[in-house]
Amino acid sequence: MGDLNGVRSRIPYLKNLGVDAVWLSPFYTSPQNDAGYDVADYRNVDERFGTLADFDTMLATAHEAGLKVIVDLVPNHTSDQHVWFQEALASEPGSAARERYIFRDGKGENGDEAPNDWQSVFGGDAWTRVTEVAGPNAGKPGQWYLHLFDTTQPDLNWDNTEVRAEMESVLEFWLDRGVDGFRVDVAHGLIKDPALPNFREKVAMVAGEEHDAAASSAQDASVPADSAAAENRHFSTVNEDVSDLVSGDAVDESGNMKSGSPYFDQEGVHQVYREWHKVLDKYEGDRMMVAEAWVEPMSRIFRYVRSDEMQQAFNFGFLLAGWDAQRIFANVDETLREAAVVQAPATWVLSNHDTVRHSSRFGLSDPTTYPKGIAAEDEQPDERLGWLRGRAAAMIMLALPGSSYVYQGDELSLPEHTTLPHEFRQDPSFFRTNGEERGRDGCRIPMPWYSTQPGFGFDVAATASAAPADAASSYSPWLPQPESYRNYAADRQVGVEGSTFELYRALLAARRERGLGTGELAWAEFNAPEHGILAFTNGSVTLLANTSSTPVDLPEGLSVLFASHDEAVFEGQLAADSAVWLEQ
Repeated sequence: MGDLNGVRSRIPYLKNLGVDAVWLSPFYTSPQNDAGYDVADYRNVDERFGTLADFDTMLATAHEAGLKVIVDLVPNHTSDQHVWFQEALASEPGSAARERYIFRDGKGENGDEAPNDWQSVFGGDAWTRVTEVAGPNAGKPGQWYLHLFDTTQPDLNWDNTEVRAEMESVLEFWLDRGVDGFRVDVAHGLIKDPALPNFREKVAMVAGEEHDAAASSAQDASVPADSAAAENRHFSTVNEDVSDLVSGDAVDESGNMKSGSPYFDQEGVHQVYREWHKVLDKYEGDRMMVAEAWVEPMSRIFRYVRSDEMQQAFNFGFLLAGWDAQRIFANVDETLREAAVVQAPATWVLSNHDTVRHSSRFGLSDPTTYPKGIAAEDEQPDERLGWLRGRAAAMIMLALPGSSYVYQGDELSLPEHTTLPHEFRQDPSFFRTNGEERGRDGCRIPMPWYSTQPGFGFDVAATASAAPADAASSYSPWLPQPESYRNYAADRQVGVEGSTFELYRALLAARRERGLGTGELAWAEFNAPEHGILAFTNGSVTLLANTSSTPVDLPEGLSVLFASHDEAVFEGQLAADSAVWLEQ
């Protein structure tokens, strides 16, 4: 695995790319059952990644380079190895230690039925029964604890004042060290309906409640807003009266939830973030929080970024829109409209550590589909087509006003590892669904830095120079890299004209110089999403993207500033699956 000193060594690469900040996934002490999202100690660095001193050095180096650092905070759950949960297991039911988590007695004559029928996001039941070790029932099956994710990730009880105080203290610990902000994991999930009503639907990461991924997107402009299909496509259907979700009115006679998830996007989460906002306000400088919240409709996402809550929230609708002009248009239009209501910046993201990389998704026969991983026995993406569309999509994203998030490797057009052998998989969702979900390992493959070094320059063993080209596969990092990554390695792209890295670098520089992030979008006269054409103006730049299968004429009076690839423009036309930035 990589480490903090490795991150520090790559800061010049990030500076050269032209980003403003870096978001680090969890590096805290953890058993690594879910890639660090199972935290055992929020105030320490896992020895795999270094020490607190290493973190401080990395942070100082980033700040010296003008880069801000955002760290990942995981407040919904801890590791089962956290001292609090170990205390809870060793304590009796009703103890203060158990009140920090969500322990409940089971149903049935002997309590052998789970408290309700909630399903884990990773598959299977969301409740696990413990064997008591204290009190009169020691040695016998006892209470159940809630884990909306893996069994090793027990949910915290956010109705507990000690939990709230502890997490605010964690915020202060890292703010005191100088971090610039937090990406808040499962930000919509902290508060649960205290009635714990039955809710059998399984909720998926990023996409929310599990409806058909392509049809369920609220960004599908072809579905009338008042239609039955539109009603069912929301990631999380929520009552107009939010108070219903925390009252008996939300439960029918059988104890089932009437609509919406009883454990996601509850009204109470907003008070948590109002308190956190106050914590950040105590510190000098521009501190921020960004919410990972899988909620719909878009208006509910922007409730997380009202003036007294967070500063940004991820826009997963843009990611889910896929390579489809109508869906992109509808998402962008709705996002900017809702952002204006609360006067918060929009965000845009194409890939992340929980999704199949967009350069691979866009190469599938349906480029709007959202697979939960891809395995060798599944449809394999068209690599060239995904490369073309992925670069064009980046041009769309980086022309938009707001904040753009680039997942590591996107700047190299890095594809998904779609043939990863199952024996190497580590994602708990793969195991909890018996392989039905392929999991997220394919998008988390370590970066290829040097095409001729062992581990493509990622592994410690790769520090030896002059390694033969065929030795790259003889060393494997924590997840093995496919041989195809050699062609995408950074040393084959940095400084190479026409490479994806240089395209991103040029776009990011122009975005900053022209103030596109703080600009204002206007849809162009020739915008025609129903025909696969997306076109808008932001400041001095006009974006034209062609998601159709045939070339389209370039508008007169504008010259090409950047093109998504060398053959994108030919004889006054823009090729299919291509994009350009134009200027007067």
